[in-house]
Amino acid sequence: MSLLSIRDLRTEFQSPSGIARAVDGVSFDVEPGEIFGIVGESGCGKSATCRSILRLFGGAAARIAGGQILLDGVGDLAAMPERQLAQVRGRDAAFIFQDPLTALNPTMKVGKQIAEVILRHRKVGRAEARAAALQLLRDVQVTSPERRLEAYPHELSGGLRQRVVIAMALALRPRLIIADEPTTALDVTVQDQILRLLKERRDSLGTSIILITHDLGVVSQICDRMAVMYAGRLVETGRVREVLDAPSHPYTRALLAALPGQVGRDRALTPIEGAPPSLIAPPPGCRFAPRCAHAVARCTLGDPPPLAPRAGAAPGHLDACILDEVSDAAA
Repeated sequence: MSLLSIRDLRTEFQSPSGIARAVDGVSFDVEPGEIFGIVGESGCGKSATCRSILRLFGGAAARIAGGQILLDGVGDLAAMPERQLAQVRGRDAAFIFQDPLTALNPTMKVGKQIAEVILRHRKVGRAEARAAALQLLRDVQVTSPERRLEAYPHELSGGLRQRVVIAMALALRPRLIIADEPTTALDVTVQDQILRLLKERRDSLGTSIILITHDLGVVSQICDRMAVMYAGRLVETGRVREVLDAPSHPYTRALLAALPGQVGRDRALTPIEGAPPSLIAPPPGCRFAPRCAHAVARCTLGDPPPLAPRAGAAPGHLDACILDEVSDAAA
């Protein structure tokens, strides 16, 4: 049984120009103990999808307009009253934000912030919560944890702040962790350490992880399955090796062709021409069609195509392209 099942999720943001549907009919499952990656360009709906799971919209004029977010043993998070959902956050599912400096309270020492997560959900004293916070810092390999416990967020490096945020996410041993680009702005060495830490937590605790990233290399390194998003919709999904080794949607192929690491003496970098469409008034048909080198007239008609298996594809490898074949020129 899936730990998380998202069905036809639709999330809207009110803007001065109109209503933008940042998430438009998204469906996917996350299995127990799985690391599921979501990739795509900036503004494609990755973060909006995952913030919708726990309704973490901040002050944004956003709402879930439809669909279900089913967490095993908990119920439909999309329809859950805010008071009940507040108990789910941290205990059953936790969120690691992209920028740990803004995610942490600058006026509180990090030890107190971790302890507060524990005190909110468990019937323990402050001394016990503080001891648990210290152990969590050790668990996430923070150097000199006793001293860091007394530090303010601005006194720590970016890598240490991210470890603190991860410690807070792990405090109650949730079954699901959502990590929103947790290695952004970190150097390569620290990025590798953070990814290893997340994978170790999955291996030791069986925690499921949704990893949001724009880096296909990160997905290849850590994820079991992945989904590719474009303009608020999933366009391809499957096991990581199947999607990266045999991408079937033109957008996925275009992303791979645009990777600097794919460039060699006999091959030039191939940028994706144009820009993603407006989410307030998206074009009919396939939303990638205006930028797709393989688009035909029927690609621009009707509703966006749904995810479906392609002939000869591995089980579970789906894409949302109506064309029977895509030229290898896009790869």
